[in-house]
Amino acid sequence: MNTVFVNGEVIDRVDAKIDIEDRGYQFGDGIYEVIRVYGGNTFTMKEHMERLYQSAEKMKLSIPYSEEELTGHLLELIDSNQVKDGIVYLQVTRGVSSRQHHFPSKDVKGSVVAYTKDLPVPLRQMEQGVTAKLVEDIRWLRCDIKSLNLLGNLLAKEEAASDGHFEAILHRGDTVTEGSSSNAFMVKDGVIYTHPVTNLILNGITRRVIEDLCRRNAISFQEETFLVPDLFEADEVFIASTTSEVMPVIKINQQVIGNGKPGSVTKKLQALFSERKREQSPVK
Repeated sequence: MNTVFVNGEVIDRVDAKIDIEDRGYQFGDGIYEVIRVYGGNTFTMKEHMERLYQSAEKMKLSIPYSEEELTGHLLELIDSNQVKDGIVYLQVTRGVSSRQHHFPSKDVKGSVVAYTKDLPVPLRQMEQGVTAKLVEDIRWLRCDIKSLNLLGNLLAKEEAASDGHFEAILHRGDTVTEGSSSNAFMVKDGVIYTHPVTNLILNGITRRVIEDLCRRNAISFQEETFLVPDLFEADEVFIASTTSEVMPVIKINQQVIGNGKPGSVTKKLQALFSERKREQSPVK
């Protein structure tokens, strides 16, 4: 069964319709989340939902469901599609109104849609590592909002993908910010470095899990900016996201990082992350 959630109903995908004047379609005026499902259970659901409502508040966007109600709808959707290992994509827009740049009246109700997708963990890439390309970060200055406005991310990802790379690592001037769809980390002398939580990056949920794992396992974790030359001198580099988990980067712009293989710190984090997945109680 292939069902989707559209404005309060779980319906067959072929029956789903979105109005052409939905502000998400016309302006990208909305927010989204991607939540992992492992063995039929959601992972870090609460953290994702909390961030969704935080993004909504920053955009002055009203979500027409409580966090508890919306979580219940997503769980129903996951069960309906019998998702074992995959994702649920959730999107909220400011709703349908005649095209105008300023916000519509407050009686316009936001649109909420969600769908699921089977997506296995990329184990082979996690074991062998991937390559990345450095791309100038041309995005807007509110990257802390998980909005639908992803053109800068898409252009960077396409530039990297067209050259055969898994990810684009973004930089503003010489300062490394994050990946086009991930957070970026480097390891030097056993210390993990990553960009501080500011308006220039998205505070990824997987990033938060990694930080917690480091604190609990005596791994030095520093929220500190680093430069492009530092990246090339790193012992290890990895990226992290909901769909990629902890992903080693073994080459950037054709330059080998470290010894060209996933490093010991990265592999330890992968093992700790796998343990966390097994330990987390499902949201029901």
